[in-house]
Amino acid sequence: MKTFAWSIVLLIIVTVSAAAQSTTPNFGLPELHTVKTVTLSPPYSCRSSEQFQKGYETTALFLSAYSKQRNVPDLLFNGACKSTNYFQPGTTFSLIADLGSEVALKEVSASRAFNLRRVASYADYSKFVQALNVELNHTYAVLLNEDEFRGLFIFKVIDYVPDERVVLEYAVKSYQVTPARGVRSDGIDWEKRSN
Repeated sequence: MKTFAWSIVLLIIVTVSAAAQSTTPNFGLPELHTVKTVTLSPPYSCRSSEQFQKGYETTALFLSAYSKQRNVPDLLFNGACKSTNYFQPGTTFSLIADLGSEVALKEVSASRAFNLRRVASYADYSKFVQALNVELNHTYAVLLNEDEFRGLFIFKVIDYVPDERVVLEYAVKSYQVTPARGVRSDGIDWEKRSN
């Protein structure tokens, strides 16, 4: 009888465990440290009104199924027609740095994304901003800081036709999804000052 009872308990544990695993969401996280290629075209703001109705389409890079589901691109190829094309990472809290044209993508580690030469000098630290112009053969680092996901990826522009397309090689160095479960500060107020 004891054996039968233990068998029932074990069956319940296995069933509950399997059920818990099947309800775990699939975030479709990117593979780390693997170079991939993507073409973004055309610049987001250089499209017809019909194209705007279709969302981002091929103007944006989504590194995970989660960012795609949330409709928050990890990188946007942007720029109005006949103006400067630029890269815009994520939303307002994500940042991008231009690491220069003499940088091989495969040589950039996560730590070198912040300081290529690894020299403790202000001039050597990467300068992260909200958007940067597209430059052929330049390597960029993107620091993602969204509500529910964080990450770092590096990319290099290997082909560029203004107002038409940009071809990138990229490698993700870090990526994590942290779905909010009601544990966060109140929403940001861009104009509110500290007390």
